[in-house]
Amino acid sequence: MQDIKMHAVVKKLCLIDKIIEYLNECVCQDGEVVECLIQPCLTLLRKVLCADPVMRVALSQQSSLLTLLFRVSLIFHEDRTVVTEVGALFCLLLFDEVSRMDMWSINPSDKPSSPPVFSLPVSVFRRYHLPVHVVGHHAVSPYSIVLPLSADCLALKPVSDMLRIAWNLSWYHGSENLLKQMNSEPKIKECSDTLKLSTEDTLALKVTHTASGLRDCLHSVVEAAAHREVRAAITRMSFYLLNDRLSLKSGTGPCGLTLKSLAWHTTLNRFLQVLPACTEDEKLLIDIIHFLNKLLKEQRKNSSVELLNWLLELLLRHSPNPLLDLLVLTESQAREETDDIRTAVRQQVQKELIALFNTLLLSFMAVTDRKCLELLHVFQTQLALRLLQSLRVTDAPHFYGLPSLERTLRGMAHLTASPGWSSHSPLTKPFEICVKYLSGLLEVITSFYVERGGNAMSFMGKGVTKSTILCLLHLSHEMMAQAQSSEWMSLWFLPLGSHSEDQAPTQQGLAWLIPLWVDRDPEVRFTSLGLGSALTTLETGCVALANSCQNISGGLWGTVVNILLDQSECSVVRREAAFILQNLLVIPMPSVILKDYTWQGPCVHDEDSGVSLVGKPALQALLYHCHFYEHLNQMVKHCYLGRYTFDLKFSALDGTSEGSDLNGLDDSFKFWRAPSRLSSQDQDPSSLSTVETMVASSSGSTEFPPFGPSTAPLPEASHDQFVAQVIGQHETTSARLPRDASLPAALPRQHVVTPPLLAAVCSLLDGLLATAPGDTARAFRQARLVELLCSIADATLLESCVQELKAPLPLSPPAEHMQAQVSSLLEYLSSLSRLLQSCLLVDPDLVIQEELLKPLTTNIIRVLTICIKDVLDVELVSAFYHTWTHLFNLLAVLLRKAALASLPAMTVVLAKHWAAVIDMLCTCVGLSITCPTLCTASLQFLSVLLTEEAKRCLQDKDKTNLCHSPSIASLLDKTQENQKSLERLNEVILKCYEGKPSKDVLKRVAANALMSLLAVSRRAQTHALKADLIDSCMEQMKHISAQLNLDSLRPGKAALKKQEDGFIKELSIAMQLLRNCLYQNEECKEAALEAHLVPVLHSLWPWLLMDDSLMQIALQLLCVYTANFPNGCSSLCWSSCGPYAVQAAYRGAPGTSLMGCILKLASQMPLENTAVQHMVFMFLSNLALSHDCKGVIQKSNFLQNFLSLTLPKGGNKHLSNLTILWLKLLLNISLGEDGQQMILRLDGCLDLLTEMSKYKHKSSPCIPLLIFHNICFSPANKPKILANEKVIGVLAACLESENQHAQRIGAAALWALIHSYQKAKTTLKNPSIKRRVDEAYSLAKKTFSNSEETPLNAYYMKCLENLVQLLNSS
Repeated sequence: MQDIKMHAVVKKLCLIDKIIEYLNECVCQDGEVVECLIQPCLTLLRKVLCADPVMRVALSQQSSLLTLLFRVSLIFHEDRTVVTEVGALFCLLLFDEVSRMDMWSINPSDKPSSPPVFSLPVSVFRRYHLPVHVVGHHAVSPYSIVLPLSADCLALKPVSDMLRIAWNLSWYHGSENLLKQMNSEPKIKECSDTLKLSTEDTLALKVTHTASGLRDCLHSVVEAAAHREVRAAITRMSFYLLNDRLSLKSGTGPCGLTLKSLAWHTTLNRFLQVLPACTEDEKLLIDIIHFLNKLLKEQRKNSSVELLNWLLELLLRHSPNPLLDLLVLTESQAREETDDIRTAVRQQVQKELIALFNTLLLSFMAVTDRKCLELLHVFQTQLALRLLQSLRVTDAPHFYGLPSLERTLRGMAHLTASPGWSSHSPLTKPFEICVKYLSGLLEVITSFYVERGGNAMSFMGKGVTKSTILCLLHLSHEMMAQAQSSEWMSLWFLPLGSHSEDQAPTQQGLAWLIPLWVDRDPEVRFTSLGLGSALTTLETGCVALANSCQNISGGLWGTVVNILLDQSECSVVRREAAFILQNLLVIPMPSVILKDYTWQGPCVHDEDSGVSLVGKPALQALLYHCHFYEHLNQMVKHCYLGRYTFDLKFSALDGTSEGSDLNGLDDSFKFWRAPSRLSSQDQDPSSLSTVETMVASSSGSTEFPPFGPSTAPLPEASHDQFVAQVIGQHETTSARLPRDASLPAALPRQHVVTPPLLAAVCSLLDGLLATAPGDTARAFRQARLVELLCSIADATLLESCVQELKAPLPLSPPAEHMQAQVSSLLEYLSSLSRLLQSCLLVDPDLVIQEELLKPLTTNIIRVLTICIKDVLDVELVSAFYHTWTHLFNLLAVLLRKAALASLPAMTVVLAKHWAAVIDMLCTCVGLSITCPTLCTASLQFLSVLLTEEAKRCLQDKDKTNLCHSPSIASLLDKTQENQKSLERLNEVILKCYEGKPSKDVLKRVAANALMSLLAVSRRAQTHALKADLIDSCMEQMKHISAQLNLDSLRPGKAALKKQEDGFIKELSIAMQLLRNCLYQNEECKEAALEAHLVPVLHSLWPWLLMDDSLMQIALQLLCVYTANFPNGCSSLCWSSCGPYAVQAAYRGAPGTSLMGCILKLASQMPLENTAVQHMVFMFLSNLALSHDCKGVIQKSNFLQNFLSLTLPKGGNKHLSNLTILWLKLLLNISLGEDGQQMILRLDGCLDLLTEMSKYKHKSSPCIPLLIFHNICFSPANKPKILANEKVIGVLAACLESENQHAQRIGAAALWALIHSYQKAKTTLKNPSIKRRVDEAYSLAKKTFSNSEETPLNAYYMKCLENLVQLLNSS
């Protein structure tokens, strides 16, 4: 293709179309099939387009081709050649139009010429970072019009002024030097008068230079003779702050940086330390406070600790303290309120002060300076007391100053949002401050909301109500923290109703809170429901709120369920309703009416049938009646995961649907009425039911629905009409009559369902699962809720949000919005994981469906492996840690409850993201100090994962053709790519284990994870050896032994402490770690041998005898240590001495070896101690393979105990477990000739083995035959075998056995016995034996065809053939 003449040929062959076809095929198959063709195709396409402008023009208009090329570059993003070729093609196509600018001509030539070279204007190079080198042209556009300079242009004043200032700036090397020169003494003339700066130029330079301008402002403040001059200087300083903000350099701009270096605090200090004496003083103070407020706002993200300390010290100075004193009017100031101007100025002072305090409180969100925070805490309490005084000014002329009251309440809202705001007063107790706040706030909410009929009568007090209820919400949390008991709930009760003398006060309670739930303002609804959620965290709050809702149809349960299911309500309001329901479910509820039971739960009554239900049955009836799970199904399906939503569908009825209906629920207090007398009389006085009372219809209708929520979803009804739904159809219809009957019903105002709402729903469902597991699980299955909830958990969205947060795009939204979206998604994942854990505990089948499990596991692992290294927001990182903790717990529960179904899918996903998984585990384990819960969860998951995989491997060991690939063990040991990460994982787990005290729970968790890791990973064992884990465990065991010895010498104290002292647990962990570290690792066993493992265990032997669990672990350790390790076996035969000597009272004669202790233990083992008994004989079976150990066994006469075993009697044909253990031990002894001699020396042993061969055992049916088989192979033993007719009879009878294993053993033993032993031929030529051999041989030849030929069958045939041949020979 270098020859342009060939291009025409390939174009006729449709080369371009074929290339595009290959690219499409590549994209559809993710580049797996035609990968080798991509780079050549892109190169050919580039060469053709470079030489053909016409083809470039045609293809540049095809957006699909550009998208195709972009997708190819994403698929092959790791291939630099492909990416470079795609970049070149983008240059050719995207800049094609601008590349032809050099071809434009007024008089084009008619002569044909060669194709023009592709080139781009130089301006393109300057603006874009092109991935390829391209020829450039037109540094200056030839089509730009350059006007000739006018001759008298320089004479113009603007031009001359610019030149004069530019020359001076250049001459003096910048503004700083120029200003210094102007302020210094005049020197010799250096330039002409034309270049000399004028007075206006000097002033402009001083003003525009920030540092100089600010110094002039401060100088003006110091030298000012009147208020006006100071106010002007302060205003100029505010303009410098505005300039920083306009330049998008808030806090770090010239003004902010200059102020940090200037001593402006001292200059302004004198105006802030005295009370203003006149109106002018107050106006000046307003300007100064306004400037300070602006400065704090500009520096909020990077607050100056020096500035904050100065302000706090100023605000906390002793009397006079004007900034705090001005919040509360004195009596003299109150009398001067007749002057309107002075009143307005003082109100403005208070407004600016509260705004300053609010900004100051917000500025401490990222401050960590201890002194600054201590001053803040004291200031918070002082400010709380002053704001309370301001709120207490309740005289009629002042109390109804709504703007002033609203400002005070807004300041209270900012203040009370910080925990502990009431706890730093030297004179007043925190709870007393909270009680005073509660009293004042309840008075406000009563006066401005309850007694005025809500906000339906007037728009007055809307901001007052909103701020008051927010303060009450904050106050509830503060009172929970400061109260010593829960008796403070009664302080929130108010009498509600008429205060006239002829009427008795109505019930006490939280009735004032309920109208706020249906307020016109959604913020008030949200905050008031949040207050209800906070109060219901206590049982007394649940009871009080339930009692207060008895005069509402549906009661508390029906009301809150209705709010939750209302599709027209906003998500934050429905979310708080879900929290209230969740809190109500925490208190155990009965299934029947109990007279003396405080909490009855929901109570429903069907007037038609007369049936009443309470507690759990009533709850199920309520949920069924309102189609609860069907509503949740729709909520999940309509969840919106985006960052913003815009409702562009405006309805003409919107204006009338809310405002024109005087009978609608704009009046949030309308339906708050006294309970019906009938319902009050019929109600059980001891019942605290919340649903059975009903609201009487104003029209006299007696047809009431049995439950609060409607029987079918009514999307056309807004949330504010939920009470109307339960009053009756007649009343609801009559309420709509004033509207125009010809208009259709108003369109429903559907609010989006957000992830935080679904998170609250998940928590609610979790509570329902705990309350009624069976019913809730069935409802989940019918509504397919688990599948729908899991389908929303999409890791891709979370990954993209985090990536955008770390590397924002040019048009990205503010970081706060992205952080809020990520936080909401993480909150949902946390709640979902808790719900799924409960589902696994109640009914695992809800989660372990095949179509659900794989995507769920994939999403969880992807969320866990999101890299947040560059995320700077502390709260967002904390949210990630919180979510990861729950996800790890979910995976651990999933493995524990359904490992068979979940482990394969989980292993595949982990292998796919293995590098990221290892890094994530290292990160989480490394957070043992800052986030111990996440560290614990990650370690528990790792431990359960490795344990369950090991269990699966054991279960599949006997199965053939099973290939579970990959496995975690293979990923740990056989992958070379992430070896450093694996070493780091081992290191952080070891550090977590060794760096914690013995009683720390995290140490136990780290030990369990380390045990699991050592059991499956050879690399982990090697790293542990290098990290001296074996030595440290040995030292710990020695220390425990010494401590126990010391304690045993103390009078009146037992040698072995209780388990609470930690010795047993510490010793158990140390031995288990050693056991797993030594498993199948000879190098580690050598290290244990050098560290004197056996003597240390010998020194601990007396205390091991006292605890069966410790003894079992010690025997497991010894089994692992002696397996295939002759040196270790021999070390048990040595006598302990020196520092490891044990008291003679425990171990018999001095110098006894550990093996002697074990033989003694095996001889005296009681039958009920089966676990320890089993481990002892397994250990002895290992030792039986060692020559030294067999010598000790022989000298100890231990084998004589075998002869004392009793055989089963009666109809029992099975050997005991102890007998089987003895047979396995003898089998291992019989593997060597010295061991065979030991068996033959036991009088009656062969006869006993002959009798035992007649019995059966499930796991080991042929052990006596195998012992005979081994003995027959030794020439020295053959005479004794031949002399025992019972043994020969048993071996001959094996040939007729139905068990193929017995047949093979018998044939092999007879062949070994007759081989090279002429005397045996004579004995075995017995007709009965010879007949059995011939019959077995004939049957074998018929049975085993070529197709059934196996190594064992072939060996059996070979034995029979040799037997027949030897017996038939002379």
